[in-house]
Amino acid sequence: MTTVLRLLETLIARPSVTPDDRGCQELIAERLARAGFACEHLPFGPEDFRVANLWAVRAGAKPGPTVVFAGHTDVVPTGPLGAWASDPFVPSYREGKLFGRGAADMKTSVAAMVVAAEEFVHANPSHAGRVAFLLTSDEEGPSVDGTVKVVQALKERGEHLDCCIVGEPTSVEQLGDMIKNGRRGSLSGKLTVRGIQGHVAYPQLARNPIHLAAPALAELAAQAWDQGNEYFPPTTWQMSNIHGGTGATNVIPGELVVDFNFRFSTASTPEGLKARVGEILERHGLDWSIAWTLGGEPFLTPVGSLVAALSSAITAETGVKAELSTTGGTSDGRFIAKVCEQVVEFGPVNATIHKVDECVSVDAVEPLKNIYRRTLEGLLAA
Repeated sequence: MTTVLRLLETLIARPSVTPDDRGCQELIAERLARAGFACEHLPFGPEDFRVANLWAVRAGAKPGPTVVFAGHTDVVPTGPLGAWASDPFVPSYREGKLFGRGAADMKTSVAAMVVAAEEFVHANPSHAGRVAFLLTSDEEGPSVDGTVKVVQALKERGEHLDCCIVGEPTSVEQLGDMIKNGRRGSLSGKLTVRGIQGHVAYPQLARNPIHLAAPALAELAAQAWDQGNEYFPPTTWQMSNIHGGTGATNVIPGELVVDFNFRFSTASTPEGLKARVGEILERHGLDWSIAWTLGGEPFLTPVGSLVAALSSAITAETGVKAELSTTGGTSDGRFIAKVCEQVVEFGPVNATIHKVDECVSVDAVEPLKNIYRRTLEGLLAA
């Protein structure tokens, strides 16, 4: 039983369903403090929905970059307990895998980061720069009192972060095959198209918003919003919900409501996308309004010192050459990128995240820890 596996078991055994941290960060802070980290707990949110956040920093003896390990200690709900082969909060081993809620997303990464930092500072007590941790219990929830609030606080203090590894499970087939060096932005809209309600037998006395909006929706669905770029695929637009009508078959509805979402690249801006949607709706002569929600802007880390150090560490530890990718959903990296020059995501295989019987390969845990430690060595040990 390795040090990182013991810590991982302890974290999995704590049912930290978002936003309840269940003491995970207290445990981690105690360990980091023994390794020379100054630990600061930054809780945010209402008393009945308190979010735990941890900011921990260890300053080295020489100038150098600030390298941050970021992650979350909260997990998603388990779903029906009877569907699990074993208790999701009792670490269980079967066929070379460790099962438990959060095993892949992302308590393995958190445990590996903590032990990697411990090993690094023990071997390099006079390292250059700073090693830091940014942990939250609000990544799987609304994400309003977690990393985004900590980043705001750091920004107000004038903190400057150089490199950040977010421990999201990014590997696809085997540990190390993919690094996320950016993410697309998310822009949602709730479109309301107004018509005139009436009897279906007298359509001349009504205005059917479904009929009126259909050509515009078809045009929106067929749009090429951009061509993407060398790092991002083209921006996409998808309708997720559509509703109109009273439930009766003989009533023309007076209103149509459509929920939609953009996943957009750095080739587009929220303002530009909003303007183009408005232009199409106006051209079709609709009476419309949209309530917009910007879930996050895209971020991108080109190849530089962080990508080079992490890629080298992966190859040295596993023999795998990592692919750079910006696919997938959003992460807390979108907030950290506001105060950090280089942000990437890297962690274990993501095949079972949020699923029943979530698990991680036991033989990937120690190599993941070693990759994180090697990355610190590449950035701060010289």
